[in-house]
Amino acid sequence: MLMGIIGLPRCGKSTLFTALSGVWGEEQSHPVSRTEPRIATVTVMDDRVNLLKEIYKPKKTTLAKIQYLLAPQAPGDSGAAWDDGTWNRVRVCDGFLHVVRNFEDRGGTPADPGKDFQRLEEDMIVNDLAVAEKRMERIELDKKRGKKPEGDELRLVAACREVLDGGQPLRHTPELAEHPALRGFTFLTAKPVLIVVNNDDEDESEPGGGGWPDDLERLVVRGRLEMDIASMPPDEAEEFRVEYHIQTSVLDRVIKASYRLLDRISFFTVLSDEVRAWTVSSGTRALGAAGAVHSDMEKGFIRAETLSFEDLKSYGNFQEAKKGGAVRLEGKEYEVKDGDIINFRFNV
Repeated sequence: MLMGIIGLPRCGKSTLFTALSGVWGEEQSHPVSRTEPRIATVTVMDDRVNLLKEIYKPKKTTLAKIQYLLAPQAPGDSGAAWDDGTWNRVRVCDGFLHVVRNFEDRGGTPADPGKDFQRLEEDMIVNDLAVAEKRMERIELDKKRGKKPEGDELRLVAACREVLDGGQPLRHTPELAEHPALRGFTFLTAKPVLIVVNNDDEDESEPGGGGWPDDLERLVVRGRLEMDIASMPPDEAEEFRVEYHIQTSVLDRVIKASYRLLDRISFFTVLSDEVRAWTVSSGTRALGAAGAVHSDMEKGFIRAETLSFEDLKSYGNFQEAKKGGAVRLEGKEYEVKDGDIINFRFNV
């Protein structure tokens, strides 16, 4: 999972990135300049793993990871729209955290987060429109040379161009945004977006005003304050969270929101003395989950021995759960559920 952090200059993108990457001391790439992206890899803390450790007593536990990419600084830090090179660097992301400023900046400019959101959204639409039009031109040129377009590409790209030309992001048209034949275009507006409203230290409220899309989730953070808290020792950090009415760390909130945004779930395996969490898309079948663990498991899949986390918690251990009939043998078409503990039976 790779989430891109985007936003206009001086909105607090770097502050949010530091708050996310500073909590657990995770790996972070260090680019040579502000025009290069930075990536932080953070651990997805999951309380369910603690119970699995108590029950199975493994030698090793491996938690899931999620990466956050800080988009390069806009040229000149002037508030200008991003250039194509900047957008191309974030096209690889699975989704975006779109940070908007909800505080008066150093120059005294008042906040207008709804307008700021629309400004960058429009830039993304224009960029995607250019991609679609360029591809349409290439298809037409190929047709003149006697080369027919493959499959349904011409119709799909034309439909994208029509949506974008009407000023709408592709995510409003799921049949286009999620179409397998269009994945290679990595359209920016086809990706899911979480709006991160960056407030002042003392401001806990959501901003009013217009400009907000009804279909996007908003998460309010106090970036500068939460960046400072992320760098504190645990005891001191907890005192500040209580004082400023922050019940959950910004990292935990953003990770949970990222999982919701990308529609991801976690399942667990216990093998070779290791308890491990795996992240897959909601709706993944047992065969696909086996492939996420190892290609041999997918190739030689026989059955998935499955136990829900809640059943394991109720019975206390695997043996009792099996006696109680909670352990099931599922086929390759079984839809994996969040919290499933799975032992893949396979033969290669």
